[in-house]
Amino acid sequence: MSKQAFTRQEVTKYVIPLSGGRRLELSHPVVMGVLNVTPDSFSDGGHFVEIEEAIQHGLRMEREGAGIIDIGGESTRPGAESVPAEEEMERIIPVIEKLRQETDLPISIDTYKASTARAALEAGADMVNDVSALRFDPSMAELVAAQKVPLVLTHMLGTPRDMQDNPHYENCVEEIAQFFKERIDFCVRSGIEKTRLILDPGIGFGKRLTDNLEILSGLRRFKQFSLPLMVGPSRKRFIWMLHPIVVEVQQRLGGSIAAATAAVLNGADMVRVHDVAETVEALKVIQAIRETA
Repeated sequence: MSKQAFTRQEVTKYVIPLSGGRRLELSHPVVMGVLNVTPDSFSDGGHFVEIEEAIQHGLRMEREGAGIIDIGGESTRPGAESVPAEEEMERIIPVIEKLRQETDLPISIDTYKASTARAALEAGADMVNDVSALRFDPSMAELVAAQKVPLVLTHMLGTPRDMQDNPHYENCVEEIAQFFKERIDFCVRSGIEKTRLILDPGIGFGKRLTDNLEILSGLRRFKQFSLPLMVGPSRKRFIWMLHPIVVEVQQRLGGSIAAATAAVLNGADMVRVHDVAETVEALKVIQAIRETA
């Protein structure tokens, strides 16, 4: 019996326009691979600070099935200090330029600074992943509107330096939904097309264990905005809190895959991860099961 007998035709839920007439189609869950060129990121700090190592890791994630590469030059781990834009650009621009020469895969720049984002887009990046949701740099909204690039809006309490200092919510999921509504309205008023927005509820960004679990179980609440939903649970501390036997951050693979799978089952269109090959494999199984239902 043919494969078609067991599967149904894919339906593209969202199409994200990119530069040069390219586009990212979300007919199935897309994996965003994390490429941190920082000395102090919580999971892989210092691993890819050399340009060639970073390039090879990015290309390896593409081979493993990543649909996007997210490049960051400043750690946003809890307690992290801000990095000057000049230093951030020194870390990321050479990597973006050389990676762009090697692949046509969409590249995202993970920054909240407009100057860094502008330089990254000029170097070949396709979209902006702003953990502040345009709140930290007044110039970022104008830049994104003018460049007409996709934008990830992330929910976070406070700043990376203080976001885990006793975060509190009356109703975490509802408060994040209200935040998204306000930010979407702000983007539209600023000239950013709604169709270019992607929402990230910010697992671990000013969240308690219970908040992270409520977000993962309540993701469909955010589908009301009719926008792609991205979730980044990879190697986050809440996994250790559930299973403290695992000490090393890099050993949180099982929990990371479980959280990414749960996110997709509950409505996520994209997952941002460190362990690309394993996550892609897990999501292929989930997709195959869905298609045979």
